Amino acid sequence: MTSESSQTKAIARSAGTVSIAVFVSRILGLIREQVFAVLFGAGYAYDAFVVAYRIPNLLRDLFAEGALSSAFVAVFTDHKTKKGEAGTWRLANNVITSTILIVGSISLLGAFFSHDIVSFITQDDFSLVPGKHELTTLMTSIMFPFLVLVSLSAVAMGILNTMGKFFVPSIASSFFNLGSIVTGVTFALIFPKFEIHPIVGMAFGVIIGGILQVAVQIPSLRKQGLRYRFYANFSDPGLIRIARLMVPAVIGLSATQINIFINTFFASGCAEGSLSWLQYAFRILMFPIGLVGVSLSIATMPVVSRHASTGDIPMLRKAYASSTIMSLILSVPATFGLIFLSKPIVRVIFEHGNFTALDTANTANALSLYAIGLFAYSALKIIVPVFYSLDKTKYPVMGSFITIALNICIILSTVKIFQHKAIALSTALCITANFLFLSVVLYRELQGYGISQIIQCLIKIIPVSLVMGTAAYWINGWCSRLLVGKPFENLIALSIAISCAVVFYGACLSMLGIAEVNQIRDRLLSRLKGRRI
Repeated sequence: MTSESSQTKAIARSAGTVSIAVFVSRILGLIREQVFAVLFGAGYAYDAFVVAYRIPNLLRDLFAEGALSSAFVAVFTDHKTKKGEAGTWRLANNVITSTILIVGSISLLGAFFSHDIVSFITQDDFSLVPGKHELTTLMTSIMFPFLVLVSLSAVAMGILNTMGKFFVPSIASSFFNLGSIVTGVTFALIFPKFEIHPIVGMAFGVIIGGILQVAVQIPSLRKQGLRYRFYANFSDPGLIRIARLMVPAVIGLSATQINIFINTFFASGCAEGSLSWLQYAFRILMFPIGLVGVSLSIATMPVVSRHASTGDIPMLRKAYASSTIMSLILSVPATFGLIFLSKPIVRVIFEHGNFTALDTANTANALSLYAIGLFAYSALKIIVPVFYSLDKTKYPVMGSFITIALNICIILSTVKIFQHKAIALSTALCITANFLFLSVVLYRELQGYGISQIIQCLIKIIPVSLVMGTAAYWINGWCSRLLVGKPFENLIALSIAISCAVVFYGACLSMLGIAEVNQIRDRLLSRLKGRRI
């Protein structure tokens, strides 16, 4: 077995493990959004929650699951390779303590100035609705400590991923969703008795969920050898290197989140419910992104960091190309599926309780436009950490500035006509532009990385995905007409359409001759033969 084939299978195996955990988390995430849809629908209350949650959530992506996670894995992997066990755990303790002190201070300041922050990121029309600004401010101050919890969770994930442990840190977000659902709903039912708006209970649910997300990883950390001791040394070279990587990464890795922050401002000036429609649509989009982009990114990051640390550029090229091809194989058909089935998907998931048919139509419009950039969302999760491993962080920074400027230009020229749909389309186009820019730059930096195989893969899967999406749309419509008046007619019709699409795409995929698919197939067949024996 060649080292390239072994590496591809290792990445696929790790990504598969992560995918199982992420699948559970995304399902619970959708259930969480269903709870919001049933209890609050789209409009006043959920618009306020979206803005309030987006503020610490944006900082989470900037400092925790984005910049901190990528920078920490790169430096921690290098320490593990060169510094020995004592130096490695000293760095871990230093990072944990520094995170508590620094991010904790940021959270306190954010909670104190939450009123001014809400005013800054929303337009005047948002505050014209009586009580909306005050409700948003209250929930913002409640949820700011979530930033500390998710930062600690990101450090724990980085340690465990570097040790080759992927399942526990990936399943941790499931405990966040579970905790926020159970606690949030409980408080939402109790708070009205004390004349507190029920959606405030969901804000407290976020904090409880964050605590559970950290707590579930502690036993695995101890098993790997971490014994936390309060240790703060801001002059430590490892910590300084992490901070140096984080400064440009704050911008470079989270261009999407920065644009979402900008989009919040514009959406707050659109029709009431626009923030809700965009959030519901983006939550559905995050499901395939989590399964594909995040899973492959988590599995690939330690591999490319190790190759960068040892200077093995040829193997780094192969690792990146294989991961990108696997990402495209899964994200391209998902793109067409979401475009063709956006309305029935939204209807089945959200159209219950206070979520109306009008909300379904507006959310589906946003989802179909967001989906245009799905492949780029997933691929960007893989390509950006490669730049951090190579210590070439200036390029993600450049890409983010380009996309932020492009986003503002597109929205300003289209938002009056298309309202919230302009924001969804702009987000998709900008993330695609960012990925294409970084792809060209990385190709130059690595002096190639198998671009011909990637293009050949696209040529094969795009036509198949188009046929698949068209067929799924027709099958869903036919089944819906056939099942009119039957129980669960929409769910059954959608399930049949998706099942047929998956079978069709899988059958075509096995005949397309893509190396990564063949290697995964051969591995599965060998396992099945071994069990029979």
